[in-house]
Amino acid sequence: MSKKDVTFQYCDEIIDQFEKVCKHPIVEKSSVYYAGVDLGTACIVVAVLDENRRPVAGRYQYADVVRDGMVVDYFGAVQIIREMKAQLEEELGVEELLYAAAAIPPGTDTLDGGAVKNVIQGAGFEITNLLDESTAANAVLRIKNGAIVDIGGGTTGISIFKDGEVVYVADEPTGGTHFSLVLAGALHIPFEEAELKKRDPAHHKEILPVLKPVVEKVAAIVKQHIQGYNVDEIYLVGGTCCLTGIEGIIQKQTGIPTFKPKNPMFATPLGIALNCKQEVMD
Repeated sequence: MSKKDVTFQYCDEIIDQFEKVCKHPIVEKSSVYYAGVDLGTACIVVAVLDENRRPVAGRYQYADVVRDGMVVDYFGAVQIIREMKAQLEEELGVEELLYAAAAIPPGTDTLDGGAVKNVIQGAGFEITNLLDESTAANAVLRIKNGAIVDIGGGTTGISIFKDGEVVYVADEPTGGTHFSLVLAGALHIPFEEAELKKRDPAHHKEILPVLKPVVEKVAAIVKQHIQGYNVDEIYLVGGTCCLTGIEGIIQKQTGIPTFKPKNPMFATPLGIALNCKQEVMD
């Protein structure tokens, strides 16, 4: 078994479980439920774990309430999460899902941490933790050394780990929205159509040459931020990393072996849920 397979064993297993419970929730009695809310630029994900930290239910919905990592539609975000929460409570047969953790792009806590916290509380959750997205993802990836790069809809977040501890974080406003804008311009199609084409793996081989310059820009951002650190491996998470072949372009540009799990879209929300606890934040 290769080093990559060992690294992603737990990650791929828990993501596979989560994908299944999104379609078929596990309705079994649990003394407590832990939720992770990933308030993304393109997609909102709510993951629910039981007392044993196993996925039991989940929902995701594409939305336009966050841009470049910042909440721009507070009431829309609250409403979407409130509805998802109610649906999950009904599916699980519980009166209330109480505890939730959330995450923000690395290094943006002074800018938007309060807004995200208020959204989660406004939706009816007691917020118990607020951490950065790429660090949250490491609860699933479980790497000791290297860089986790979370490419979301609006931003690229970078966390560098040494001996399991975060030694550097950064965030830059380039992500999947920029991919869709480039694709829409190149193919002369509406932005919404470009978004759908980008999400469909059947089109990835066709659109990768068009998107290559934007991926190279992301790679340049990563390369700039990891300079001066002994980074031997790069790990990709986030919905934008579902693009087939993205890891190869980033590896070529940075000169560093680059890997991603089978479905990088759900690594961060599950990592957020794994960081949920019962002690409510002030």
